[in-house]
Amino acid sequence: MDDSGIVPPSCLIVASAAADVVKPFDATSTSCRRASSPPWNTTYSSLSGMVASTLALNRFETYTRFRDFKAFHIAQAKGFKAHLSEQRSLRSKDPLSKATLYATLSALKRFFLWLAGQPGYKSRISYSDADYFNLSAKDTRIAKTHRDSHVPTLEQIRHVIRTMPATTEIERRDRALIAFTILTGARDGAIASLKLKHIDIDQGWLDQDARQVKTKFSKSFTTWFFPVGHDIREIVVDWVRYLRQEKLWGLDDPLFPSTKIVVGDTRHFEVSGLDCKHWSSAGPIRTIFKDAFAAAGLPYFNPHSFRKTLALLGGQGLVPEPRPRECTDDIFKLRRCCAAPASGDHTRAGHGITSPHQGANADVDAHRNDQDGPEK
Repeated sequence: MDDSGIVPPSCLIVASAAADVVKPFDATSTSCRRASSPPWNTTYSSLSGMVASTLALNRFETYTRFRDFKAFHIAQAKGFKAHLSEQRSLRSKDPLSKATLYATLSALKRFFLWLAGQPGYKSRISYSDADYFNLSAKDTRIAKTHRDSHVPTLEQIRHVIRTMPATTEIERRDRALIAFTILTGARDGAIASLKLKHIDIDQGWLDQDARQVKTKFSKSFTTWFFPVGHDIREIVVDWVRYLRQEKLWGLDDPLFPSTKIVVGDTRHFEVSGLDCKHWSSAGPIRTIFKDAFAAAGLPYFNPHSFRKTLALLGGQGLVPEPRPRECTDDIFKLRRCCAAPASGDHTRAGHGITSPHQGANADVDAHRNDQDGPEK
């Protein structure tokens, strides 16, 4: 943005770092001057929702070649819908999904409903003009259809872990990374920022301290190991002992360090073991998951899908809550929604699973024999 307050026609939003408030732009002209009050996209509570709405407006402006909104005609809305339906995803190269079409056109409809009531546009745009951004009833039903999440089974995850090599320290790290994700249900962003001091392999818990760990909404909580199998737990335990006893790393060193890249004798970049540094993002973790599932001959499941696997197992009574402890993590909320309420005296609000902890080393099959049936 220049000194006059003009922003590029891409209509990107500006986030106020001091107040953590997203300020949308008043796109009443090609220059997209900043609005004095938040208008059409204030229904979104997240930054990603506001970005999506603003990008939808940018798509429309690109199609109209940034014509002034005072020259809007319903033919532009009709033409844009036809144009949008022909576009393809940059990532998958497939046609845009009905859900994407619905979200984009709904954002534009909200904008023009707001714009129709603004001074200088009331005589140019009517509220009924926004209806031309509606999808057909058939496409709207398709866009709103609920689809079950595609999650891996515990057997698939165990198969991936067993097929992963563990010769070099990088291979051991990658195998321990996947085992750790299903053992704790931690998010990939948190895993990338964990330190050795955050894990207690003797007590079987993980301290996700938001002061150092990148947790969702910067919440601090303790995650207890899930009883998903002694073999999975031992892989993580062996990895932690390797870092502490053989590598002699300290408590403030990363639990899952990044790969060290050096310039080799051939003057090319080469892998040279582990670097005592954190990953800067969760991207390398997703790459490890993608390569591991491909090597095992299975479709790719991202790290977050492991949390849904634990939630489904918890709803079936196969994986109980490891400790009767208050926890704000979403995985416990999801698991409480998967199962019916269980009887018993709950001393803590929100704890629906009352079965005692069977020991972090207990296997799923052993725990199944101890249960009378699925319980919350």
